[in-house]
Amino acid sequence: MIYRKLGKSGLEVSAIGLGSWEMAGNVWGNADEANSIRTIHEAVECGINLLDTAASYGGGRAETVVGKALKGIREKVILCTKCGLKVLPSNDVEYNLTPENIRFEVERSLRRLDTDYIDLYQFHYPDPVTPIEKSLETACKMKEEGKIRAIGVSNFSLEQLKAALPLGCIDSVQLKYNMLTRDNEPLIEYCRSLGVGVLTYGSIAGGMLSGAYKEPPTFGENDRRKDFYPFFEEPLFGRARKLVDVLDEIAAEIGRKTVDVAINWVVNRPGVTVALVGAKTPAHVVQNAAVGEFSLSVQQLERIDAAYAHIFG
Repeated sequence: MIYRKLGKSGLEVSAIGLGSWEMAGNVWGNADEANSIRTIHEAVECGINLLDTAASYGGGRAETVVGKALKGIREKVILCTKCGLKVLPSNDVEYNLTPENIRFEVERSLRRLDTDYIDLYQFHYPDPVTPIEKSLETACKMKEEGKIRAIGVSNFSLEQLKAALPLGCIDSVQLKYNMLTRDNEPLIEYCRSLGVGVLTYGSIAGGMLSGAYKEPPTFGENDRRKDFYPFFEEPLFGRARKLVDVLDEIAAEIGRKTVDVAINWVVNRPGVTVALVGAKTPAHVVQNAAVGEFSLSVQQLERIDAAYAHIFG
């Protein structure tokens, strides 16, 4: 496993991290708690030391599962969670980064995670009402108190990040990034220039880049991937599938799976510290961890980028 420094936080993290959204059981289909715990244990055994969750995943269910899994192995994990986002029964969302709510949420997360501290505490989304200065001031105080070790923001635009960074305390940024979703590349480069850590999510675009789908899929009622990734329906499915065909070819050439190529591409992009990848089974996490064992060649990377440019213009 490759390990990297997370910005200037002093934390050393695995280049592949385990995301836990799937373990909430309310977005990517049902999730079995015992299996999720086994998956987390396997990730740690494979050298994955960064585990990312959020208070909003399943209304706290993912944090609870993570907390159960970490009993006896807490010190082996860089534990990351997020605050400031509430999903309503209507699936609408509320953003709340007021000092009072940040304090309320961190205590609740600490209880669910069954830990005395959180390694990386992240603002899940920007709050359009609360001044970021107030939010960061609160987070910095919690860091001084030992409740958290590092501070991150998630889903911030480049302009929002430029406004927040001079206020201090921000160690990392989390954002969506994969071969099909490249809008955040200027933000990644900006972070790279300043030594800010970058965690990416959506590395395989909800499974679109796994090679599993030859035709537009029909997902179950409890699977909301189409709400987050537009590539599962035409006209984008056909175009995305053409790029996946190129990944299939490269995977066959190097004796790997298509999903390995997609994840490896993210892991080795300049400026990316950690590629977060979800997993529902121990077998999946073993495969994901092995992605750090190889690197795509310059020629293969050029083929992928050329194909992307040709298909998407």
